[in-house]
Amino acid sequence: MPRPTVHSKPFGAHGPTDVDIWTLDSGTGVRAEILTYGGILHRLTVPDTAGTPASVVRSLPALDDYTGKNPFFGALVGRYANRIAHGRFTLDGTEYRVPATDRGHALHGGPDGFHTHVWDAAGSATDEAAVLRLTLHSPDGDMGFPGALDVTVTYTLDTSGTLALDYAATTDRPTVVNLTNHAYFDLTARGDILGHTLQVDAGHYLPVDEEGIPESPAAPVAGTPFDLTSPQVLSERVSLTDEQLRRAGGFDHCWVLDAPDAPGGLRRAARLAAPDARRAMEVWTTEPGIQVYTANQLDGTLADPDGGHHERHSAVCLETQHLPDSPNRPDQPATVLRPGEDFRSRTEFRFPHLADAAPGA
Repeated sequence: MPRPTVHSKPFGAHGPTDVDIWTLDSGTGVRAEILTYGGILHRLTVPDTAGTPASVVRSLPALDDYTGKNPFFGALVGRYANRIAHGRFTLDGTEYRVPATDRGHALHGGPDGFHTHVWDAAGSATDEAAVLRLTLHSPDGDMGFPGALDVTVTYTLDTSGTLALDYAATTDRPTVVNLTNHAYFDLTARGDILGHTLQVDAGHYLPVDEEGIPESPAAPVAGTPFDLTSPQVLSERVSLTDEQLRRAGGFDHCWVLDAPDAPGGLRRAARLAAPDARRAMEVWTTEPGIQVYTANQLDGTLADPDGGHHERHSAVCLETQHLPDSPNRPDQPATVLRPGEDFRSRTEFRFPHLADAAPGA
């Protein structure tokens, strides 16, 4: 069996800083391409059950497209993923204000968040996996957040085809942290996810107001379009007449995941399957929530590398994370990180159809 490999090559420059693209190859047909700019998952090539390879994440053609205005395509998001109401929160009696760029609220760490930085990178490979370790230093006051934060995100692609993201962070002052990856998935590689089926292992979700801020407390999914406890065709859900769907233009909500078998352990969060069942993906995570976003704001103005365009509902984001606006919600799992503590989180993207297609399976 071919051994996993790692290599890099130039992808351009962001100001005075060179940007590289790293390729992790499992040796068994799955390949991940990651930019040092934004830690962006540029491509994730996965064979279908017939062995035909295609990238299952939506991409942009060139570095300039990523550095220009775009909705976080494939990027690592921080210092705080999702929304903080009104761009302010209080920590240990001190109020902090962060950029409010989305309808008067903070979103995804601000305009110069982690998705706009060039990360330091180091690659390695073993007989079992190809690994890319990305590191970033975020100084005290970065985008208004307190504390100097040192962040490491490790991409690991193993011989089974599983792509894992391990997040780690430390701080020198109390701060808040919520990290995720903002990949846009399309398992058909044809630009429409409405025929995909999605299952989310959660009995509750967070309804939102007109500005996308969660309304507490979490609501049961039973009897609503948000009941994805069994596989549901996305088109049959997002087309329903429902006030929550109207507010967001589809799904742009956080599901509160069922508890793991062990504290801090991995649990399955979601399962996505292509209409022809030739590709399937499971999302496993240690995080308490998953934001499902059906690309409601894409409008065809952004091109893809193959000459097409990213249209509305052309992909779905499955962003594992802590719950939005947690710094202002003491009833939600805490996102506070203090000196001497380690922030750690893991998310895995597994492709069960590969095992089904393996010789002798």
